[in-house]
Amino acid sequence: MEVLESTAIKVSNPINGTILYEIDEITDEQAKGYFTKATVVQKEIQAMSVAQRVTEVLKIRDYVIANSDFILDCIIAETGKARTDAFAAEVFEVTDVVDVYTKLAPKQLKDQNMNWPIFLMEKKSKQFREPLGTVLVITPWNFPFYQVIVPSLMSFLAGNATIVKPSEVTPLKPLWEHFFANSGFMKDAIQVIVGGKETGAKLLALRPDKVHFTGSVNTGRRLMEACAKQLIPIDLELGGKDPSIVFDDVDIDRTVNGIMWGAFTNAGQNCTGIERLYVQEGVYDKLVPFLVERTKRLRTSHPGRDTSSPEDCDVGAITASFQVRIIEDHIEDALAKGATLLCGGIQEKGSHHIPPTIFENCNHSMKIASEETFGPTLAIMKFKTEEEAIALANDSVYGLSASVWSKDVARGTRVARAIKAGNVCVNNHMLNEANPYLPFGGVKDSGIGRFKGEDGLLAFCNLKSVLLDKQGKLIEPQWYPYTHTKYKLLYAVMVSWFGKSRNWFKFIANVLPLDGIGNKEKFK
Repeated sequence: MEVLESTAIKVSNPINGTILYEIDEITDEQAKGYFTKATVVQKEIQAMSVAQRVTEVLKIRDYVIANSDFILDCIIAETGKARTDAFAAEVFEVTDVVDVYTKLAPKQLKDQNMNWPIFLMEKKSKQFREPLGTVLVITPWNFPFYQVIVPSLMSFLAGNATIVKPSEVTPLKPLWEHFFANSGFMKDAIQVIVGGKETGAKLLALRPDKVHFTGSVNTGRRLMEACAKQLIPIDLELGGKDPSIVFDDVDIDRTVNGIMWGAFTNAGQNCTGIERLYVQEGVYDKLVPFLVERTKRLRTSHPGRDTSSPEDCDVGAITASFQVRIIEDHIEDALAKGATLLCGGIQEKGSHHIPPTIFENCNHSMKIASEETFGPTLAIMKFKTEEEAIALANDSVYGLSASVWSKDVARGTRVARAIKAGNVCVNNHMLNEANPYLPFGGVKDSGIGRFKGEDGLLAFCNLKSVLLDKQGKLIEPQWYPYTHTKYKLLYAVMVSWFGKSRNWFKFIANVLPLDGIGNKEKFK
């Protein structure tokens, strides 16, 4: 008898290893069905006014507030997060983004009257901000609620249908079933399709009108290559190896608290978390012991600790087994290359419970100081001058986020400008992401495109340029027939208007007869 191995993907609780449920890959026919639904509903969404779409999105806010405990329980069960981490970065942030974009949408999405050059003064120029069609959103496992909801609601406000393929590590299937059954949100406007890599490939093969991806650099490269073959536009929010620079004039107490949170919140599973710390030599011997001492007090997850209680856990579990292996490899590599372990480290091989881990005597040959660890680790290095700190911070293939700590805000701003990154905080870390009015994205291997910001909805729009003219002149001056007279007048207009010194009299003397040509000249 042949025994067939199950292809189901197991979703487990990282805190205790319990299997929560299983999911399967979708079929080709199912994928086509989802796109058919999206095509139908997108026409309905596009026909809605922006005000009507805003009303729908506000249902998301109402659902989140009414069901926050249920949402948090679902998130914690699949990610192992500390409850406060889950609440602040996922639940609270979603309500904030809804509030901001429901207010920005009417302004961002209305037709725009555009300026025009003087020789087009009789014509009107407009920009229409139209939907793209069907947007495919592919999300990571570290923020499984926020990363699904936020791009989806922005896509919807812009008039698109949205298909979301969440990570198979944290698909939150029970949560999405509850959301669509109880939120009252427009049916099929957002479809969350759980499955693995095959599911993502089948959805991409049906050629969505845009892809919005958040995840690893390697997966981003593969997706970009696949999209290039079909000329599908794609935004990529990828990884980071974020530096933090501490100058010797800082308030040590505040700076230590900020760095500790920036490095270890969400158990370091943040693409914008601090992974490299550069401390100026004048404050190094005071700040580092203080940081280590405070870090040791953090309460770390373990099978007997309730991460769902805000009073009982500061640092949650590592969500994915493959990420545990990466973190362990980076720790072992650092030790083998001479780094000094100050706290934490591997307590039990293969365990999802890794305490905050700090190394000193690090250098950029070590994985822990050069590759994305995506865990609760911090590599500390000493520097002397501002120029050296900037060079160290920029010595990376990544360029997502960074922070600078100094009482001299002018210096902080100067260094922020010099760091090659998409996001920089001065005397804080990671809070760029908490401001929906700021665009978010990276440079170098950290991604392409920007998300959110004042004009964030435009990433989900076709910006259509429209010029409106009257049925007036028989022939425009630039139309056929070409004549020597037209050529001379056009040249004279260029020189009088765009020359070093603008000559109004010569301009008018030449533009009026040029304009008059269109009223009297016929094509022969």
